[in-house]
Amino acid sequence: MIFSRFHIATFLVAAAAACMPAAAQLASKPGAVVTTPHVRAELVAHAPEGVAPGAPVWVGLQITHQPEWHTYWKNAGDSGLPTELNWTLPSGVAAGEIAWPVPRKIPVGNLANYGYEGTVLLPVPLEVSSNFKPPLALGAGASALDVRLKASWLVCRKECIPEEGEFTLALPLQGSTALHKAEFDAAQAAQPQPLGKPGAVEVSGNTLQVRLEGLPASIHGKTLGFFPETPELIRTAAESGKDWTQSWQGGTWTATLPLADQRSASPTTLPLVVALAESDRQPGQPMAWRAEAPVSGSWPAAAPRAEVSPALQAALAANAAAAPSSTSAELPPQPTVTLMAALLGALLGGLLLNLMPCVFPILAIKVLGFARQAGNHRAHRTAGLAYTAGVMLSVLALGGAMLALRAAGAQLGWGFQLQSPAVVAALAALFTLIGLNLAGMFEFGRAAPLSLCSAQARHPIANDFLSGVLAVVIASPCTAPFMGVSLGFAIGLPATQALLLFAALGLGLALPYLVAGFIPAVALLLPRPGPWMNTLRRLLAFPMFATVAWLVWVLGQQSGIDGAGTLLALLVCMAAIVWALTLRGRTRLVIATLMVAFTAVLAAAIGRNVLQTVEPAKMAATAGQRWQPWSAERVAELTGAGQPVFIDFTAAWCVTCQYNKKATLADAEVLADFDRRKVAMLRADWTRRDPAITAALTALGRSGVPLYVLQAPGKAPVVLTEILGKDEVRAALAAL
Repeated sequence: MIFSRFHIATFLVAAAAACMPAAAQLASKPGAVVTTPHVRAELVAHAPEGVAPGAPVWVGLQITHQPEWHTYWKNAGDSGLPTELNWTLPSGVAAGEIAWPVPRKIPVGNLANYGYEGTVLLPVPLEVSSNFKPPLALGAGASALDVRLKASWLVCRKECIPEEGEFTLALPLQGSTALHKAEFDAAQAAQPQPLGKPGAVEVSGNTLQVRLEGLPASIHGKTLGFFPETPELIRTAAESGKDWTQSWQGGTWTATLPLADQRSASPTTLPLVVALAESDRQPGQPMAWRAEAPVSGSWPAAAPRAEVSPALQAALAANAAAAPSSTSAELPPQPTVTLMAALLGALLGGLLLNLMPCVFPILAIKVLGFARQAGNHRAHRTAGLAYTAGVMLSVLALGGAMLALRAAGAQLGWGFQLQSPAVVAALAALFTLIGLNLAGMFEFGRAAPLSLCSAQARHPIANDFLSGVLAVVIASPCTAPFMGVSLGFAIGLPATQALLLFAALGLGLALPYLVAGFIPAVALLLPRPGPWMNTLRRLLAFPMFATVAWLVWVLGQQSGIDGAGTLLALLVCMAAIVWALTLRGRTRLVIATLMVAFTAVLAAAIGRNVLQTVEPAKMAATAGQRWQPWSAERVAELTGAGQPVFIDFTAAWCVTCQYNKKATLADAEVLADFDRRKVAMLRADWTRRDPAITAALTALGRSGVPLYVLQAPGKAPVVLTEILGKDEVRAALAAL
């Protein structure tokens, strides 16, 4: 019996496992503190009179940044995103808006942001109504208000990392909670004070003329910083005294500011903050003032507003820091793709995916089954429909999982499941079993109950459906031409349209077999059934074992040599168990029991090596090292020095990536061209989850690897095709 009678449950378990690990990685035990490599975030509270209706109750997120890192104000400036706080509170308790402390202006190359460095507290008032019913105290413990917070923030230096955290805090109802009084007092002192008069704003050509009255006499004549709460309005990086002017006429402060080149807002009322320079601030005295000024005059035509993802904002901030005066620091232009073009690209990409080496063995197995049913046109049509259903539902499930996890804050892309060592190990076990079955080591009927075998024989449609599931599992590490742009485009679409793109991809993948099922002429091209089928069946075992070898190598990149060695040992034990189950009588029972027991002991002793994550050895960035590790900082440094950069976004589990490395990027003539033009070669390894690489891929309009980018100072970045050709690379280099 060939592969089509393989154990159904094995496929379902493997397909389900493909999406589970990434979700599990998002789970963490909430507490009051979340620490990342870049910030320490803590949920704190201040209730000087306890928690009661009418009493002042404050909660807030206190963020302590690592040196040189920053997060953002409500208007992030030229790039970035403000911190978002989502509260879960008991009935009768409501959270107000963030009482934003006055920010500082942070230059980023030739742009500027508004944000915070060092330690900042974002306070939020809680309103406790008379409807609030305190929870009953348990035992001797006091009742408490359960505060839950889900926060997300973008933290940047020269590169930007989207981060998030879940926090919980039990706030006692009785007595004062003043542990963080000093921090809340400092945050209160940093609040802009409301001005008694609204002021006025007038639009004059491409400038904004601001007039404020009612500012304290003690600050008259001082230089003030200007912070509009409306984003994309003024040229944020403009310098006072150089690009914009301010002056005092008695107690009236006036300023003339340039509008943003890409302005997208035309407010009728402008909320704004003015603040003293840090050197002019006095302890205990107000430092900033806020007004909501009506706007007069006519706004010039505004640039259309585009929806920008957090990853795109991150890439913009990183690229802006690259080179203050270099056009290569600009964000690469996003692909202008319509939905219909993206659907066609996804369909063609899925069709070409059948030519990838990772998918071909599955197609060969299907052709084998197709030939076995020669002349049975009804069976061909049914098999084609079942296979197509398996492919499309699996692609939709995988795409839906990716979109859902991204919406939950995870930085994921196409092929994300293979970033989990558990999934890689499970797939290696699955393909080992398939290979053993094809090689003839065991027939399913001799290793499973007869009733199950009979049930499977009566329902061959399930075998075709599960073959489609398996094809998707195999195909997910591959990226064919046209796929990259379409899947990258899908990320920014509403869920329904994005899933439509994934459905088109699945249809393209299943199309050859579906067409073969409905066009009898295709079946006539196949040879008649005969002894050749058994030979082909055993021959197909070797591509399966080659896939296992590749998966073990991928695991070695993630879990190290100990993880790869452990997986090989466990696979050998699994093969021995399968062989034992093919025996008969008491011999089968004794040997199989011993092998299962030995495998269990071995898994308990060293199995954890498979799931461990080992940090990769860092490539030495020396003058003699051709490939250097990618980082936004390194790109900024090289392009700022005027050197072209070639970036290889790759992963160990990406079959297309490995082919391109060997066939094109290792070619002597191509490497000579790189050397001749002094192009720095950077490699962004996405084998493990890396939010910075995911953000960079998204900013380039992609959701997976491979991706190749050639970036030269003074020129727009060039994105090359997924199947990289020598002539294409050399032509791009020649254009430098």
